Amino acid sequence: MAAAQHKTYSFDLQGHRGARGLKPENTLPAFEKALELGVETLELDVVISGDGKVVVSHDPVMSTVICSHPDGTPVTDEVRLFDLTAEQIAAFDCGLRGNPRFPEQERMAVSKPLLSDVIRMEREVSAGLGRPPAKWNIETKSTREGDGVYHPGPDRFARLLYDVLRDEGILDRTVVQSFDPRTIQVVRALDPSVRLSLLMEFEHVAQPERALEGLGFVPEVYSPDHRALTTELVARIQGLGMEVLPWTVNNVDRMRELLEMGVEGLITDYPDRALPLRD
Repeated sequence: MAAAQHKTYSFDLQGHRGARGLKPENTLPAFEKALELGVETLELDVVISGDGKVVVSHDPVMSTVICSHPDGTPVTDEVRLFDLTAEQIAAFDCGLRGNPRFPEQERMAVSKPLLSDVIRMEREVSAGLGRPPAKWNIETKSTREGDGVYHPGPDRFARLLYDVLRDEGILDRTVVQSFDPRTIQVVRALDPSVRLSLLMEFEHVAQPERALEGLGFVPEVYSPDHRALTTELVARIQGLGMEVLPWTVNNVDRMRELLEMGVEGLITDYPDRALPLRD
């Protein structure tokens, strides 16, 4: 048992929304913290502003839990990012209120950044640390129901994201992921060289064959809710030609179980907890 506790693994350590357990999610400080800890990949979400900018945010609205209006009052109503310019979005704070789900998270005044700003920050931080450039796992936050309301349709959404990745020169180290198969289908048509990941909710994880039928091709990565995974299912997914990248794993014992199953990586809010497990 003691030997198992000290076993290490080779895997892709991904900082979920940067390092959400330690810094405000999807912000420059969270990504910088993840890089300082030594993650291999930065995992994040993007939405589209009203003026067509790619903004890093998990939700297409300002969170009523963590965000405040420019005047400092908490957001209590629905504020759609698709109705605001990127400059207007940047005036909202999403760090000072903290997050009750993550008591270790440091409170600070911080706003939602542009994806391009995160990429440029990563370039500077990685160079300063003397490390190779980080990899990226970027989720398009889109749904069929949200088209034209919370975000543009899949063609424009995917094109706007692709243009940023191309202009910033990170296409070759980026995975585009989504629960919405439409956006990754568009990226595949735009550029077949871009690696893609299909995200799966708990209730659909055990049906990878059906998911592939709907998608029309085999993506490089299958990214499921970790709670649904078993050793047999991991092997089945890999047998279909996909890497397995579970989300969001914050318990160290569960991390170890998944690595024993043979998953290729882990997405976690606490990269610091996963570091001792890595070769």
